[in-house]
Amino acid sequence: MTDETPDGDEVLGSGRSEPDDLEAMAWTDGLLARARARSDGEATDPHPTGETVAGIPPAQDPPSDALQSPAVRGPIVTRSDLTGRTPSVAGPLEGTFDLPAAPQWTGPPTTPVPSGEAIGVRQEVDLGIPGRGVSARRSVIEWGSVLVGALVLALVVRTFLFQAFYIPSPSMEPTLWSGDRILVNKVSYRLHDVNRGDLVVFRAPPGSNTGGEDLIKRVIGLPGERVTAQDGRLLISGGLLIEPYLPFQEGTADFGTVPWCAEPEVGACTVPDGHVFMMGDNRSNSRDSRFFGPVPVESIIGRAFVRVWPLGALDRL
Repeated sequence: MTDETPDGDEVLGSGRSEPDDLEAMAWTDGLLARARARSDGEATDPHPTGETVAGIPPAQDPPSDALQSPAVRGPIVTRSDLTGRTPSVAGPLEGTFDLPAAPQWTGPPTTPVPSGEAIGVRQEVDLGIPGRGVSARRSVIEWGSVLVGALVLALVVRTFLFQAFYIPSPSMEPTLWSGDRILVNKVSYRLHDVNRGDLVVFRAPPGSNTGGEDLIKRVIGLPGERVTAQDGRLLISGGLLIEPYLPFQEGTADFGTVPWCAEPEVGACTVPDGHVFMMGDNRSNSRDSRFFGPVPVESIIGRAFVRVWPLGALDRL
């Protein structure tokens, strides 16, 4: 489309006439004015009703309730909506409210409460922890059992296995001294026969006049052997007895008539069956078979195998 000037020249244009541009500007101004009025809360149209602005149709009249209320906003939640109660003083968040009274404690229920319901009292749970009385009784029972068991064990051991003895005299010096304590094995001679050289504890024969019920001596002669003394040494059936436990090898004096021998004679004794000939290591200070005769094997209590006292003299015998 071309426009012609008075001079007849052709001028390129936008395709719209001047009245069209004015109409568009007026329409835009009216639109902005109405938008500003709505944002400011105005109820009236900036243009009179029925008036046309630059060819723009007049705005529609708003509803009557819109003229008396501000712009529409989102819903407001009040305390009455939350609690379901109407405050005594007007206002959504101010004033005094009627709140429900707190429940009063009236004591535990008189009837059983089903499991799972609260009853207002703390329930006790049994954790299996014994009280003081139960613990004391249990301790007494446990310690009593231990003591009784220890006593029974000690009696069994003392009767059938081992027993301690006290050395009251110097008759076994220098092997054993007065005041030493030894342990005796009571099982040995149930497993094997008595051996020469053993240190044995036995019950003193009747009429021995040793001043004690139990004695400890060394086995010298076995059943059927002939024991004699010659030049301070012992002969067993004619053979010389080597005695490394003596402090002096020639310290045995000749002895006279020995009672209870199978073939009694002066200075010699044949040991009867079931008996042994006993002598102390301290030959010059020992009351032994030279005075009360051979000792029955059945009177032997056991074999001394260790010295336990004093501690510094702990030794195997």
